Amino acid sequence: MSDSYALALQKAVRARLVADSTITNLVSTRVYDEPPAEPAYPFIRFGDITPRTADTDGSLNAEVALNIEAYSRATGRVEAAQIAEAIRTSLHRSEASVSVTGFHLIELRCEAYFVDRDREGRGYSVNVVLSAMLETA
Repeated sequence: MSDSYALALQKAVRARLVADSTITNLVSTRVYDEPPAEPAYPFIRFGDITPRTADTDGSLNAEVALNIEAYSRATGRVEAAQIAEAIRTSLHRSEASVSVTGFHLIELRCEAYFVDRDREGRGYSVNVVLSAMLETA
């Protein structure tokens, strides 16, 4: 069985992030679907993924909203902001660099990102909001 739009996009985005030296200089290869129970910091994980299908002109397409989260325990928000900007730079309008198996990536945009103190008050969290348009290959 082939992957859905959402899972195929997640795999492709993860591959792009761990191949980007700016990202790996910040988080190594700690880019998770679900982090381990005691993760090393900083790390990136996938948040909500929401695909919306659109059947147009005989082709099946989908717009996928994808949130990427990052967590830092460094003092201050500098490291978290650097990770947010590195994710944005790596993925925004990078259709040619993100290979989605089974689909054509038409568009990939970073809509916004947020850097906030985490709920425990021990570090900072990042939420990068992406939007992708895909069509079946």
